Amino acid sequence: MEHVVLIGPMASGKSSIGKHLAEILGREYIDTDALIVAEHGPITQIFDQMGESTFRQLEESAVAEAIGETRPAVISLGGGAVISPRNRELLEDQTVILLMTDLETVLARANLDKRPLLRDDPEAWNRILEERMPLYEAAADVTFDTGKLPREVLARRIADWLRR
Repeated sequence: MEHVVLIGPMASGKSSIGKHLAEILGREYIDTDALIVAEHGPITQIFDQMGESTFRQLEESAVAEAIGETRPAVISLGGGAVISPRNRELLEDQTVILLMTDLETVLARANLDKRPLLRDDPEAWNRILEERMPLYEAAADVTFDTGKLPREVLARRIADWLRR
């Protein structure tokens, strides 16, 4: 059985919805950003001290590790994980769910101090989304809007879609 992989822009709810979804499905939950943090320290620190390219290499390893798990899991990827051709290739045999939101919702819910690409320029979110949207859409099997409904409701709706 394949994994369920959540992709989408930063602060779209991948981690919180992923945890609820894993609980509903009785699966392990894996957050690739959390794998990176556990092994290498805070993402903001990695960006500041080693740069984005080093972070992206660490991210590729974390994605490969998560998708390499033998038991089916719910896996959430960082917003930029789809930039990597290697990561996109790994997603081809998985069920991929794109979680979308809008800038207004992101600014209301995100801790910008923990978002290195948004911290100094909140409007960067729209520019980043515009660049990544074709990659998200190409990788995704389905899209859910996370802007209005509670996380638990969204997780149940995703679980219902998966069971169809």
